[in-house]
Amino acid sequence: MSEQLTKLPDRQPTLRVMPMPADVNHAGDIFGGYVMANVDLAGGIAAIRRARGRVATIAVNQFLFKQPVSVGDVLSFYAEVVKVGRTSMTITVEVYAERHPTNPLVVKVTEAQLTYVALDADGSKREVPPEQ
Repeated sequence: MSEQLTKLPDRQPTLRVMPMPADVNHAGDIFGGYVMANVDLAGGIAAIRRARGRVATIAVNQFLFKQPVSVGDVLSFYAEVVKVGRTSMTITVEVYAERHPTNPLVVKVTEAQLTYVALDADGSKREVPPEQ
């Protein structure tokens, strides 16, 4: 199992969501596809900001589920650009769950690494602009 923390990372999350009963799988945990979709959204937000425009996901390089997610967990997604190429960017996303509001507990539930490519208005690859 994953490490338990007393608080979230000391930075703003890229995305924050709360899964609902409609998001559960056959075992009663939150469906992995729900978490994966939100990881892609968070990674995409970071990529759009860095590319200053349209991007597309071209690869999921790594995806690790560390703990199950439950209905009512508050999920915080932290995305960071870790590599920039000519037209692509590698983004890491870490997901933390805040559980049990009456007896708070924070756990890291997922970590992933994705690659996005910058696109122009026609959907063709374009160069990632220099960092500002």
